[in-house]
Amino acid sequence: MAADQAPEQTISTEPGAKKPDPILISDNVVRTFGGLKAVDVEHFEIERGKITALIGPNGAGKTTFFNLLTGFDKPDTGEWTFNGESLSGTPPYKVARKGMVRTFQLTKVLSRLTVIENMRLGATGQRGEHLLSSMFKFLWADQEAANTKRAMDLLERFKLDAKKDDFAGSLSGGQRKLLEMARALMVDPELIMLDEPMAGVNPALKQSLLGHVKSLRDEGRTVLFVEHDMDMVRDISDWVVVMGQGTILAEGPPDSVMADPRVIDAYLGAHHDAELTHDTEEQIIAEAEAELIAKAKSEKETN
Repeated sequence: MAADQAPEQTISTEPGAKKPDPILISDNVVRTFGGLKAVDVEHFEIERGKITALIGPNGAGKTTFFNLLTGFDKPDTGEWTFNGESLSGTPPYKVARKGMVRTFQLTKVLSRLTVIENMRLGATGQRGEHLLSSMFKFLWADQEAANTKRAMDLLERFKLDAKKDDFAGSLSGGQRKLLEMARALMVDPELIMLDEPMAGVNPALKQSLLGHVKSLRDEGRTVLFVEHDMDMVRDISDWVVVMGQGTILAEGPPDSVMADPRVIDAYLGAHHDAELTHDTEEQIIAEAEAELIAKAKSEKETN
């Protein structure tokens, strides 16, 4: 931990808490779809050099919020900065060039390119991409060789070097996650945003992915990730932010957040731990029967 950073327990745990050294700050970010307000985040900060988990039940607005911050979607209102520089209205490729990259829940590897080609594609500022200079190999050959060496170093680190000449489409789901994370590092980012990195990954690769996420923090990078695996959240996150119905409900260190009644209610529903009396049980059954009758009546009228 940097000397000028305060330990987590000294930071307020109320939604929108101020951080000692925020790398990302957003204000009044709102996104609606018709009558549904999918995201309504008043204030949000990510502390530099830490692993922050963004959790919440399905439909809480986590991925939509990711899309807004990285330029893949546009908010109705809101502003956000990265390293003090506004990213509002910035397209995704420019966001990545500034050092803020993301992966996707459904991986975006290019299936008909080889693994090494996918990696080289992640490098920025390639002189060979320009029409005129592409005709003269001596202008870009050294740069491509350096990119290839960096790509191979990363593939070796993620244990994908033996697959370098395989088509990316032939990789398993877990290997695609690793490739996407490795490709993101080709731009040497400061902030890496991972959207459900454990989704669809078999247990054998989960520990490997966990180790790689931790290593990003050890290198001084900042990580923000969306995840439903609470064991993973407890294991690797320094700070947890909880979303529900588009808003931030709570935040704080993992153990305190998991015990927060607001978080428990968001996942399990209010009064989940209330004593189930005979009268309460009868009421639940009656409500369920009434709902089934109403549904059957509605379907009959429709038909």
